[in-house]
Amino acid sequence: MDSALPDVVQALAPRLRAGLDRLELADTGLDAALLAYLALLLQWNRAYNLTAIRDPQAMLGKHLFDSLAIHRHLHEGERLIDIGSGAGLPAIPLALARPDLRYTLVETAGKKARFLREAVRTLGLGERVRVLSARAEEVPEAGLHDGLTARALGTLRQLIAFGGHLLHPGGRLLAMKGQPPLEELADLPEGWRHLATHPLQVPELDAERCLCIVEALS
Repeated sequence: MDSALPDVVQALAPRLRAGLDRLELADTGLDAALLAYLALLLQWNRAYNLTAIRDPQAMLGKHLFDSLAIHRHLHEGERLIDIGSGAGLPAIPLALARPDLRYTLVETAGKKARFLREAVRTLGLGERVRVLSARAEEVPEAGLHDGLTARALGTLRQLIAFGGHLLHPGGRLLAMKGQPPLEELADLPEGWRHLATHPLQVPELDAERCLCIVEALS
């Protein structure tokens, strides 16, 4: 354990290990990197208001475990893009857990983008994670990505309008939701189809969560 970490973060190590075990990530050596990310998030959150959740204990379930809960639904070697990245959730925990992935984080707010760049640098993710300070709909990378992740950002139709152009045909929108979004699925635009909705079991989170996967047909 890094002795430079705040005591409140170091104290979370046993609960972090237990949650990673439930997510089948206990043998990946993630502990130190996730605690370092959490410490950085707490430090920057005091000045930049990156997330409304300020209690590090609550961040375990609502941020770290919630983000990592979709790791088994990502394909090996995917090029992913995350829109509305905010504090880097779910992208940074996933990038730490899955070194086979390449990730682009898109964030419009300059302060949040600065935090994301510092997190990428501090955590040694620079070779496969980059940060773009831009609106998702203005990113000029049409058709270059295998998957698009989004967490608590908008309806499926809105997510497709914001970032659907970034996926190639066959690419997947991976939208993290609470309850299955049945009305949103019934309102998908032409050229998109529902592939699956997976219930998620998130350690330390007493709330319904699911991953809704929608495929770009063209």
